[in-house]
Amino acid sequence: MKRLFLSVLFVVLFVQISFSQDKKLTVKDAIWMNPSIYPVRVPQLKWIPGKDSYVYAKDNVLYKVSAKGGSETSLINVDVLNRKLHEQGFDSVKRLPSIGFLNGNTAYFRNKENWYSFDFENERLKLINHIPDSAENIDFNKKSGYAAYTIKNNLYIAIDGDQTAVTSDKNPGIVNGHTVHRVEFGINTGTFWSPDGKKIAFYRKDETMVADYPLVNIHTRIATVENIKYPMAGEKSHHVTLGVFDPVTGKTVFMKTGEPKDHYLTAVTWDPSGDFIYIAILNRDQNHLMLNKYDIKTGELVKTLFEESDPKYVEPERPLYFNPQKPEQFIWFSERDGFDHLYLYNTEGKLLKQLTKGKWVVTEFLGFYGKDKIFFKATKESPLQQNIYSLNLKNGKITRVSPDHGTHSALISDDGKYVIDIYSNTETARKYLLVNSKGKTVRVIKDDNHPLKDYDLGTTKIFTLYPDTTPELYCRLITPPGFDSTNKYPAIVYVYGGPHAQLVTDSWLGGAGLFLNYLAQQGYVIFTLDNRGSANRGKEFEQAIFRHCGSVEVDDQMYGVNWLKKQPFVDSTRIGVDGWSYGGFMTISLKLKRPGVFKVAVAGGPVIDWKYYEVMYGERYMDTPQTNPEGYKQSSLLNYVDNLKGKLLVIHDAMDKTVVWQHSLLFINKCIKHGKQVDYFIYPDHEHNVRGKDRAHLYEKITEYFKANL
Repeated sequence: MKRLFLSVLFVVLFVQISFSQDKKLTVKDAIWMNPSIYPVRVPQLKWIPGKDSYVYAKDNVLYKVSAKGGSETSLINVDVLNRKLHEQGFDSVKRLPSIGFLNGNTAYFRNKENWYSFDFENERLKLINHIPDSAENIDFNKKSGYAAYTIKNNLYIAIDGDQTAVTSDKNPGIVNGHTVHRVEFGINTGTFWSPDGKKIAFYRKDETMVADYPLVNIHTRIATVENIKYPMAGEKSHHVTLGVFDPVTGKTVFMKTGEPKDHYLTAVTWDPSGDFIYIAILNRDQNHLMLNKYDIKTGELVKTLFEESDPKYVEPERPLYFNPQKPEQFIWFSERDGFDHLYLYNTEGKLLKQLTKGKWVVTEFLGFYGKDKIFFKATKESPLQQNIYSLNLKNGKITRVSPDHGTHSALISDDGKYVIDIYSNTETARKYLLVNSKGKTVRVIKDDNHPLKDYDLGTTKIFTLYPDTTPELYCRLITPPGFDSTNKYPAIVYVYGGPHAQLVTDSWLGGAGLFLNYLAQQGYVIFTLDNRGSANRGKEFEQAIFRHCGSVEVDDQMYGVNWLKKQPFVDSTRIGVDGWSYGGFMTISLKLKRPGVFKVAVAGGPVIDWKYYEVMYGERYMDTPQTNPEGYKQSSLLNYVDNLKGKLLVIHDAMDKTVVWQHSLLFINKCIKHGKQVDYFIYPDHEHNVRGKDRAHLYEKITEYFKANL
């Protein structure tokens, strides 16, 4: 009985208190077209290298602030910058550009296709480099001043404005210097500069063996086909190699990463010496990894430092982090003990120690500071929070640096003495603190502006449900303004449910965003639950969906829905569900696998059958259709169309390169064959999700559908 009591007892973490607010959110507010409701921000906030001073920009002036005393001085303003640009015949800037630092006295910035340096003491401006206006995937290295970029499928380098072609592949199926593996392994670039910035490693992707996938351009007089390469689960995947180009010799050496060629090259990291490069080779099954060291002069394998394997999957998403004080040592992220933690290795592959451990995850490594200290972000206090911590490498002592609860990010001074803590929580939209390394507040840099204080919002609660057979599940409930517990309200379940996402957090609005609060203002109770498979809960929690997507996630969501239906203020006959992408898959899964529960559903960009999804993500969580036919069959929503009851709106983007249009078209076709009525809407020009001002149209579409049917 005690367990049953706990299963319905929720622990309220946050109650949003209403004052004399009377404003209502609009759809334009929900897509952030109203600057007056933005949380505070401090533009261009960063530390000056080697100094205990930071800078920020205001009114086209860059100010320098002493961390210790707080005194401010002007470093540069847009008028001085334009005067210096004009003196040398360069184009002026309309506003202060984004400023970076080469050292404590010299900044750099980009204007159009040019990079410049600026010496603050002497007010000396110098042109560093120039690239053509057709350049894409631009990667500027501040140490050398070199810039890498791509034009179509080839890679180039600019040195002092002189252009050098690194590759010259004429076959468009050979792509150089672009991201590969659909950014599934935490790498969002196709180029990697050496420590001195004078050599460059780059991905070469051969996708000639991958089938063309057609997208349709409707804006030509006669619609034309625009093919993309889209390797589907179980089909042929691209082959990737890693080359290292030396501008001095003009030669490229490719690392001999071996067979089979459809493996994944992850965690690409230069050795501090610049003589070696490390690649984590992950097999296509994604269950075995080898961390390999290569000689850049020959491309030969020097050593396999270690291997990792898992019956389900290994998921490398970060590079090696080398210790500047001891360049023979590096930190490696691993889930080998069930949670993402930090491990200290040497370059011979010897494990020196596990640095962090416990039933919590490290979410970000923030760097080495001083002789023996590192900083990181983690969920040590709660899976709902991400706090900042330091760790002493000598004695292993962990110190929490962020003083308040919530979701934090950090800017750390070079010596590690000061941290700029930028955070939000359930009471705070955004706040900037300067703290010392022990977490003591030095000053408030920018206080919270409470941007929604004049708006009539409902109440948001974060709470926990305790199923008998699974881990606890975190939930969020938003009730309408003027909520009366004796009334009956329709409810909308907002769902994502897939990997690498966490919807319920100790952050502003509980992580809900403005659209869900807008819906609550329309008179709905809004419910969200993070099911098994979602992020920051450890390997067992996340891997629960393996080979059976849409199974345990539905069970967990229904546990929350059953709790929701028991609430006296919820009309259990009027429950809707809404989600996009994996959330669209979950929306239709809930609608079809639990027929009759959800009166109305809105599914955007839904995965319908995983065999039509891309190879990297699809095979990680589902294996291949050939090796897991039963799992693919059970997860395919085409097999549940007969269960469709009530109203369903499916929305898709015609140019979607992530969940291709074929998914929902097949679903609609199956509905027609089974005599099932379904509503359907297309955004012709958008890719995966609807962005920009058209998002207001999407939100209006969803809102009106629920109003009309729920």
